[in-house]
Amino acid sequence: MSLFFVSHETCRLHRAPSSHPECPERLQAIEQALDRSSLGQRVVRLQACPANREQLERVHAPEYLDLVEASMPPPGQWDMLDTGDTYLCEHSLEAARLAAGAVVMAVDRVMETPGSTAFCSVRPPGHHAGRRFGMGFCLFNNVAVGAAHAMAVHGLTRVAIVDFDVHHGNGTEDIFRHEPRVLLCSSFQHPLYPGTGADTRSDHILNLPLHAGTDGPALRSAMKARWLPVLEDFAPQLVMVSAGFDAHVDDPLASFRLVEADYAELTEMIMDLACRYSRGRVVSVLEGGYDLPALGRGVLVHLKVLAGGELV
Repeated sequence: MSLFFVSHETCRLHRAPSSHPECPERLQAIEQALDRSSLGQRVVRLQACPANREQLERVHAPEYLDLVEASMPPPGQWDMLDTGDTYLCEHSLEAARLAAGAVVMAVDRVMETPGSTAFCSVRPPGHHAGRRFGMGFCLFNNVAVGAAHAMAVHGLTRVAIVDFDVHHGNGTEDIFRHEPRVLLCSSFQHPLYPGTGADTRSDHILNLPLHAGTDGPALRSAMKARWLPVLEDFAPQLVMVSAGFDAHVDDPLASFRLVEADYAELTEMIMDLACRYSRGRVVSVLEGGYDLPALGRGVLVHLKVLAGGELV
């Protein structure tokens, strides 16, 4: 089984003017964990290409893309896209285009390579970015760009997105609210930022709001009971993952209690589904995860399972 690891150095140039949890060191922590393992020598590394306007417009309104482009500050300065925490520097637009383009590349590779999976180690993250807005550290919705590409270019009619970030994937829900070809499954701590998702009623959007203190066994039990029957009926042709590692017990931004073994078991559940319905095709995209050691360890066990369970 081939595991494609898609990234780009420019994704590290997107940064805030001061201490911020969504920092370039996140990608460095992942690289260091991978390089320390034997898996680091066996992944197929790919350098991302930027998403083009056509690819971005499949999920974002043209006027929103215009706003992002017009909001880029001059060199050496910073600005905010929203009133909260979505910052911009001179490299943010390029980094965001590369993050979305990485997912497009990953989709192409797994569709063209039987028995392959992919992980996109990119930032800024994406699942809070909606059709007409950015928020929550997110500019473009990377996983949504990839899913839309899979449908438009590869002709897929059933794409599943599993979002196990500790925050609700509200942007992905906004984009695919009226798109039954996409089955979105998002688990999250509730109430917590962005405070949405608990009241969604949809046949193809399955939200799983859970209380603070939820651990891995409780999360998996709820997923198996509420998601798996629907995912199996859907029989996805491609499984995509919004892979947030901020549900870890050490993460500073939330209060779930997952550990590394839980991420391994979540990924095994996803891989089992993909092997039965989508020829093993999985494209996973980095979202949250803000304790650097926990992020590195969590991604490594995730990659191990994506690579077929080889020793690391």
